[in-house]
Amino acid sequence: MRRDYPEVGELVIVTVKNIKPYGAFVTLDEYEGKEGFIHIGEVATGWIKYIRDYIREGQKVVCKVMRVDPARGHIDLSLKRVNEHQKREKIQRWKNEKKAEKLFEIVAQRLNKSVEECYKEFGYSLTDHFGTLYDAFEEAAINEDSLKEDGFKGDWIKVFTDVAKENITPPYVKISGYVELTTSHPKGIEHIKKVLSNAEDEDVIVTYVGAPKYRIQVKAENYKDAEEILSKKAEKIMREIKKLGGEAEFHRRL
Repeated sequence: MRRDYPEVGELVIVTVKNIKPYGAFVTLDEYEGKEGFIHIGEVATGWIKYIRDYIREGQKVVCKVMRVDPARGHIDLSLKRVNEHQKREKIQRWKNEKKAEKLFEIVAQRLNKSVEECYKEFGYSLTDHFGTLYDAFEEAAINEDSLKEDGFKGDWIKVFTDVAKENITPPYVKISGYVELTTSHPKGIEHIKKVLSNAEDEDVIVTYVGAPKYRIQVKAENYKDAEEILSKKAEKIMREIKKLGGEAEFHRRL
């Protein structure tokens, strides 16, 4: 659920409302009703003669939160402390969330429920779990079983997944396979943990499903590459556990 105030260091989208010779008053687009202030010294580096050479009313800009005083309702912001890379990333995330809100409205319509009802039923939980609502949609578009695999339940899952697949083009694909590992060695648990840990990298995650099953999750640019990575990782895990006296089997699906 959204916080009332941003945190110090957070990047926020703001709309410039009123410019004074000493700074600019803005509203925070992501925090309804909240206002902030950009001191002229935080607008740009160096000496500023005319503040309107750098910022204007109605403009949307990305700022960094410097100080927050909820008791007084003050939020001090900086424009100059946001680099171009941060600006582009923040704007893209903001656009993604605006898109996610529209898609969530479609989900609510198809379920014949209000948007607020859907947020209470599963929207807030999805945001807490995935970080943002857009990430939840993207995950569902990448892997139609992801929500169920992550423990979510309900008839809404199919509708949510359908909307995601219809409207979001995944940046990568994600597939899973399962290995069954058993061992009678006294240090068997340590062996299994070590072997599984060695198999992980930035594109491969191994999680415990239930003894003796472990899920290997792979992401790649396309299904061909994903299948190849999954196969190689599974072979490596089985080879290493067998060297340590254990037994292993690989299954593409449970």
